[in-house]
Amino acid sequence: MAVEVRIPTLGESVSEGVIVRWIKAEGDAVKVDEPLLELETDKASVEIPATGAGRLHIVKAQGETVQVGDVVARIEDGTAARRAEPQAEAKKEVRAEGPAPSEPLPSAPAPSAILSPAVRRLVEEHNLDPRGIKASGRGGRLTKGDVLTHLETPPSAQPAPTQRSAPSTQHSDEERVPMTRLRQRIAERLVQAQHTAAILTTFNEVDMSAVMTLRAQHKERFAAAHGVKLGFMSFFARACIGAIRDLPIVNAQIDGTDVVYKQHVHLGVAVGTERGLVVPVVHGADQLSFAGIEKEIERLAELARQNKLGIEDLSGGTFTISNGGVYGSLLSTPILNPPQSAILGMHKIEKRPVVVADAIVIRPMMYLALSYDHRLIDGEQAVTFLVHVKERLEDPTRLMFEI
Repeated sequence: MAVEVRIPTLGESVSEGVIVRWIKAEGDAVKVDEPLLELETDKASVEIPATGAGRLHIVKAQGETVQVGDVVARIEDGTAARRAEPQAEAKKEVRAEGPAPSEPLPSAPAPSAILSPAVRRLVEEHNLDPRGIKASGRGGRLTKGDVLTHLETPPSAQPAPTQRSAPSTQHSDEERVPMTRLRQRIAERLVQAQHTAAILTTFNEVDMSAVMTLRAQHKERFAAAHGVKLGFMSFFARACIGAIRDLPIVNAQIDGTDVVYKQHVHLGVAVGTERGLVVPVVHGADQLSFAGIEKEIERLAELARQNKLGIEDLSGGTFTISNGGVYGSLLSTPILNPPQSAILGMHKIEKRPVVVADAIVIRPMMYLALSYDHRLIDGEQAVTFLVHVKERLEDPTRLMFEI
């Protein structure tokens, strides 16, 4: 009996991928959980394992785009494989005299057609003909580095670019280019969030003086002791975890007509990469120390930059933090990451005059924004949550004692 190998769920916002290569070949003997193929999506490269033991029969070829749930291979069990062996030997004897005209060998896809999502994005954005770019990847596969090298080559040394359709004389000041697949996915995700949730945003501001002072005092010893830098994200993570403990509804999700309360905080951390925004998940963040959170964020961010995030790294988030401040954003309204019910937006730290004890002083201030699903979270709960985050950041000793 054959076991089907299907494309598994690839994360909360990924529905398809490209078969970059088959690790095992047609007819190979495979074991359970042995890697069969490498699949590349818009956010991660993953290896798909064998779901049974036996002989491999490949259904989808290298270079094909496949959807979640697609059957890409079948594994004949040991009995079926043994029955097939005599037939295979007979075919070998026949083909020794030459292939039969009625059984042409299947043709593999041309190397230029095997484009990963990252390569396809660059090709589409710059309107390039992949056949005119020198490929250096395995099996003649075009790599991202090949495209970047091509773009850096002087135009005089490049093949003539593919000509775009002539612009309409009526709209001669316009240029029409197709959206990349990644941008299409982002657009679909944002529209989904707007259509399926009642999104509202509430704001507050936090005086970062205490956090900045504490971080400056201990960052060198922290790095020496734990081998990782002490950033602001761990302070915000611990502050949000404490506030979620006070208001667990913020960490809950809607499933049909049920409210699902999560026992742990699986913290999504938005990371910007050259391919776009990804949100890897720090699983069990509520059980990690400052150092544990910083190490896991560093690990996930590095995997994101290398496009090596796995399915498990992108799945299961219950609450997200997004830091627009690293790009200079002073204020924004972050959008939900379904099926999550809330997301916290951090922003740029900026010195501003504020009133403290009836005196005007200069303090490093940050605006905080909490977007939430109003179907589940009331305005009072959202405001209270944000106040609890603010109070913990302005008195960070509370984070140490978890109060």
